[in-house]
Amino acid sequence: MKRLTALFSAILMWATLLPSLAQAETIELKLSHFLPSSHPTQKDFLEPWAAELERRTNGQVKVTIFPAGSAFGHVAKQFDQVRAGVVDISHGLTGFPRGRLPRTLIMDLPFMVKSSDAASKTLWDLYPDYLQEEYRGLKVLALHAHNPGLIHTREKQVKTMDDLEGLRLRTPSLAISMMLKQLGATPVGMPPTQVYENLQKGVLDGNVFPYEAVHGFKLYEVLDYHLDAKAYTTSFYFVMNQKKYDSLPADVRAVLDDMTGAPLVAKFGPWWNEWDKAGIADIAKRGNTVTTLTDAQRAKWKQALQPTIEQYLDDLENKGVKNAREIYAKAQASVAKYE
Repeated sequence: MKRLTALFSAILMWATLLPSLAQAETIELKLSHFLPSSHPTQKDFLEPWAAELERRTNGQVKVTIFPAGSAFGHVAKQFDQVRAGVVDISHGLTGFPRGRLPRTLIMDLPFMVKSSDAASKTLWDLYPDYLQEEYRGLKVLALHAHNPGLIHTREKQVKTMDDLEGLRLRTPSLAISMMLKQLGATPVGMPPTQVYENLQKGVLDGNVFPYEAVHGFKLYEVLDYHLDAKAYTTSFYFVMNQKKYDSLPADVRAVLDDMTGAPLVAKFGPWWNEWDKAGIADIAKRGNTVTTLTDAQRAKWKQALQPTIEQYLDDLENKGVKNAREIYAKAQASVAKYE
């Protein structure tokens, strides 16, 4: 009888402990992105973010980061692999692959914005009412954009719209491809990691990138001229597989919610201002020529590009984004508020 009592007590004890033991099990999360591990996106954003998540969950959550060059680092696979649950979290470029996020990409239209801060906050303003349907199956942790890009060239300097005639320039999105085409250039779609080699070989005459990328991909080594036109921005997503998010314990979800959304979006403007400094320094050290458009000159470029903007919005409406112009107008109003 005593043995049975002891056995019963032991069973009760383990039954009591099992839920807490299960709760304490380590949660392993895979986080992928398409940039080199040395890029400030990983060093200043993803690594500290992962470390904070681990700290705030008392070590319950561990995040493994897979950058470019890893099994999950391909730029065109970020969206699909996180939605399919191959990885749990992904930081990706909205323009790759083309056509997946047409509403979000309205932010990439030329001469829309002059700062990462305004662009990122505008994207987050638009998300609940206008962009949410593009991210079905995903928990959106943040949307953001880089500081406005420059037109960088080798051998030929670009100071005016006419100077773009005949140049082959790497482009990040459809909107910028249309802009370049209207101005007489030949847009070339290409992942950022392939640009250096193609500039070196003469396949490209230049590219459009923010200052940060000039440093991050060492492009200053194969460029000569830089037109700071603040011509465009490119948007990014930071998302989690919705089923994975829903499966997490409530306390872990609460930590994630507190670490993402508007508070995280607000960090990208200051981050990008810092990240641009290295590219600016690289260009100055090499002695490259930088020309900056005034606000009045930017206004003229934007006016000249109005046919491209209208065509882009027409195309979106024809493809089923019936409120494309409403989204564009809301984006402009939000940018004006933040700038």
